[in-house]
Amino acid sequence: MANWWHLVEKFHHQKAIALYAPQGIAISLTVSYLLATGTSVLAKPASYPAIFQDVTLSPNFAPDPQTVRGIGGGSVLMKTISQTDTTPTGACIGFVDKYPDHEVVLNSFFNYLKIEVQSLEDTTILIKGPGGTWCNDDYQGKNPGVAGQWLQGNYQIWVGSYKQEEYYPYVIRFTEKP
Repeated sequence: MANWWHLVEKFHHQKAIALYAPQGIAISLTVSYLLATGTSVLAKPASYPAIFQDVTLSPNFAPDPQTVRGIGGGSVLMKTISQTDTTPTGACIGFVDKYPDHEVVLNSFFNYLKIEVQSLEDTTILIKGPGGTWCNDDYQGKNPGVAGQWLQGNYQIWVGSYKQEEYYPYVIRFTEKP
C-alpha cells in the first residue's frame, strides 16, 4: 500500500467515498444531499484531510500557493456541462460529475492567477464563472490548468478524467506567481 490515499470509489451527492489510509485503515465518507432543506452534509474524521473543499481568495493571499484536494472524474461528458467542445484555453474533454467539485470566490479582480491541477493521473479541468467558461488539458505535462486575469466573483471547478466512471485524487494549486 502506497504512502498516500488510495481511491477505491467516488460518488458525489447522495453517494459514498471510501479511501484507504497509509496503514490500510478504511475510512468511509458520506456526502448527503438533503432534498428537504437543500443542505449538503459531509461526515469525516476531523484528523484527515478535507475533500471537496471550497476556497475564497483576495489578491496578495498568503500562503501562496493555496491548495484544495479532491477526487476527479464522473459519468457526465465535460462538454455537456461546458455546453461547448472547446474554449480559448483548450478542449472540453473527459468525464466529470454533474455538480462542481469546488466553488471558488474571488473577492476582487486578479491581474494574474494560476489555477493548476496536480495529479498522478491524466486529468482535465472545467471552470465556469463571471468571465465565461474555460477548459484545459495538459497545461503542465499531463496536468491541466488555466492562468491569466480573473474577474471578481464566484467560480465553479470540475476536475475530470478521460474514462467514464474513473476517479483520481488531485490537488488544485492557486498561485499569483507565474
